[in-house]
Amino acid sequence: MCRTVELRQAVLARNDDGARALRARLLARGTVAVNLLSSPGSGKTALLEAELGLARERGIAVAALTADLATENDAVRLARSGVPVKQVLTDGLCHLETEMLSGQLDGWLPDGTGLLFVENVGNLVCPASYDLGESLRVVLASVTEGEDKPLKYPTAFGLANLVLVTKADLAAAVEFDEAAFLASVARVNPGVEVVFTSARTGQGAGELLERALAVLEGAEVHRPVMAGAPQHGHGHSHGHSHGHAAAERS
Repeated sequence: MCRTVELRQAVLARNDDGARALRARLLARGTVAVNLLSSPGSGKTALLEAELGLARERGIAVAALTADLATENDAVRLARSGVPVKQVLTDGLCHLETEMLSGQLDGWLPDGTGLLFVENVGNLVCPASYDLGESLRVVLASVTEGEDKPLKYPTAFGLANLVLVTKADLAAAVEFDEAAFLASVARVNPGVEVVFTSARTGQGAGELLERALAVLEGAEVHRPVMAGAPQHGHGHSHGHSHGHAAAERS
């Protein structure tokens, strides 16, 4: 058991070193990476497709990389926005890692790209432990998933710089308790902004894009208590303990 923990810590430490280097490289070229995490079926792809379309309409240079265990379905959908899109197949791995992401960007990410949206594998456990060199980490949850989702996955929500609630148009139908959800978020990540969206009605359209553009322009992001001490680079930090994520998997 001790050996397993040591190996895991070594893997995460190596990933964090790579993430810091990648973040610095992206920022040096004027690119802010946005890491999107959620459960499968949360509506992450639908929301991102709409945001990419808005960015293209406004002439904002963006790109998207989407990760899945299998199929290129999400990349096909996102490509309809007209922006550069790339699919990463993880061959069964439940999360992206910095080395994997960095290798995909080499020779593909267009010069002048201001925002790179990374749609992580649908999973709120493993991806939460891996910094990908992002400057903005966004966690999404649909109203259909229950108000206690943040309490069940404290690492994912506890390290978020922004929380998006999707499928808000279904809130009444599923008797979603907004106050209870907000209280759950506040328990694991005090002060984080929560934005309600609906791809169907357009509620919250452009909010993710605006938050990402603000970071690109130098705005400080919310620093979660769980993230620990701040680091340089758009106020982003991942100086957290990885023990939390291990506990969620036990």
